[in-house]
Amino acid sequence: MLPNNFIPIENVLVRPEIMDTNFSCDLEKCKGACCTIESEFGAPLLDEEIPIMEELLDIVFPYLPGENVALIKKHGFYNRKEGDAMTMSINKRECVFVYYDNAVAKCSIEKSFQDGKTSFRKPVSCHLFPIRVTKFGGDVLRYEKFNECTPALVKGKIENTKIVEFCKDSLIRSYGNKWYSSLMETKGK
Repeated sequence: MLPNNFIPIENVLVRPEIMDTNFSCDLEKCKGACCTIESEFGAPLLDEEIPIMEELLDIVFPYLPGENVALIKKHGFYNRKEGDAMTMSINKRECVFVYYDNAVAKCSIEKSFQDGKTSFRKPVSCHLFPIRVTKFGGDVLRYEKFNECTPALVKGKIENTKIVEFCKDSLIRSYGNKWYSSLMETKGK
């Protein structure tokens, strides 16, 4: 029997705060904080994303600062922590794929996607943010709170946008349209 603080959708457990919390990124205020949160590592990666990202390096290098390109060429773009792959970070701060646009940290992989140079948008963990996936006999989706995202909570409240709506594209990318529709049906219950 499941605790009443999870919403089961197929083999995925969803924490209710994903359905209830207002959230909409406000890049002008947070300056892309999710890409620059202090950490030894950057974003979690799926093993199947690594070869795709390796193929994209020559495409994303022109968007990146020289320091980032040099680090990737010397040490690679990811490392493993307890078996899990994660992007490298620059100075324990920004993801190695970050470039700056008017002081806003942005993703060079996503920029290459927006420019039509690749069909890979960015790692799914980045696309799902602020949702984090934990493996526990299946996926468990939870909201990861960061003080840096306070402007997103304010903007989400103004727009009346919940995390589940803000992350619609990434949830569909990860679990499919049918799964997302089933999740949204629980919202009205």
